[in-house]
Parts: sequence; C-alpha cells; structure tokens
Amino acid sequence: MRPSGRNLDTLRAISIEPHATKHAEGACLIALGDTRVLCTASLEDRTPPFLRNTGLGWVTAEYGMLPRATNTRIRREAAAGKQQGRTIEIQRLIGRSLRACVDRSALGERQITIDCDVLQADGGTRCAAITGGWVALRLAVNRLLKAGDVTSDPITDHLAAVSCGIYAGQPVLDLDYAEDSTAGVDGNFVLLGSGRMVELQMSAEGATFSRGEMDQLLNLAEKGVSELITAQKAAIA
Repeated sequence: MRPSGRNLDTLRAISIEPHATKHAEGACLIALGDTRVLCTASLEDRTPPFLRNTGLGWVTAEYGMLPRATNTRIRREAAAGKQQGRTIEIQRLIGRSLRACVDRSALGERQITIDCDVLQADGGTRCAAITGGWVALRLAVNRLLKAGDVTSDPITDHLAAVSCGIYAGQPVLDLDYAEDSTAGVDGNFVLLGSGRMVELQMSAEGATFSRGEMDQLLNLAEKGVSELITAQKAAIA
C-alpha cells in the first residue's frame, strides 16, 4: 500500500493554471499533489554571445526553491553567494529537456528563459518544472506566432516528465516525498509526446534493479507522461 493510498500506476492529482502571473510572456502554476511550481517564460530579442549571427535561438532555464517550500526553512542560495550543485544540475536538465522540442532555426535569434520556482515541495519538483515549463514556453511562443515575429511554430512536440521508482518492492508511478525518501530505486523520465525519450535518470538508492524492472518503470512513465500531456493540452486550449 502506498502512503497516499494511490494505485501503483496512478498519478497524483494534476492541476495546471495558465497565465498565472501578469507580466511574463508565458506562465503557469502547476500542481502535482502537494508539489507546486510556478513556471514563467521570458522573451528576449537577443541570444547568448556564442550564438550571435548563427540564426539560431536559445531556450534556457533557471530553478529555485523558496525557503519554506519544505518542512523546515532552507537558506536562500543568494544569501550563501552561490547556487548549490543540485540546483545547477536541475536547471540544466530543464533547459536540455525543453530544447529537445524546439526548432531553434524557426525560433530565430532570440532567447526564452524559463524560470521555475518551487513554492511547495513534496517530491518530483524537477519533473513538475519540466512539465509546467513546457506550458509556459508554449504560451510564450503562441505570443510570437500571433504577433508574426516567427513564421512557423518552433515547438515540435509536447514534452513532459514524471518520476517512477521501486517503493516497498513495487514499481510505482509519480513518487511523492514519503516514497521518494525511502525508495530502493528512483528515476526521472523525460519524454516527448511522440514517445521518444529525451532523458532518463535512474539510480539505485539502496537496492539494485533488473532490466525487466527498468522496463516496468518505463512503461509506467509512458502512461504518466501521456496523462500529463492531456493536462497540458487542456491548460492551453
């Protein structure tokens, strides 16, 4: 029995609120159970120096967690004077994932920055950030298309991410913190709407896993991502 009472292949309740902030070109507030992440997309008519005069655009991401997103207060990274390694790793993952579904030639020489701020954490924050980040990106690109600033849609596919793991000896979908903190195997799966894989992060957290168990987790991830994409479509409809 899972702590939440969910079936092994059941996601937490999903909520995606588009246009969650006033000023950003694209924004949404995504909730997966008790995990809540605010995702905003900011457009700039410039690219990083290494892309100047290439005709290519860029999508990047930043990630952060509010001090009381967790059970106890965490220190702001700005107060420490540097980002933690975990933060850097997560925001690089988000940026890589989103670029996988963008035609950078069609985007043109402009940059879109996706900011993902965790308001409340209960497991799966990086997956929620990727899933919500895609919605914020989609809304920002819709604005470019409407204004005629791009002539073809640079977004090539849907993109979502979900965690899966082996908890109490059973493969489960969408781990919350109670499961994630004690799971024998933990994985994050980033998939396109087409089913093609962008990134898989798998690690043994106290128990090894077999090829067959990995296949079971991938099957769960495909089911979960399909449901997340359905929620994305409803949010931007």
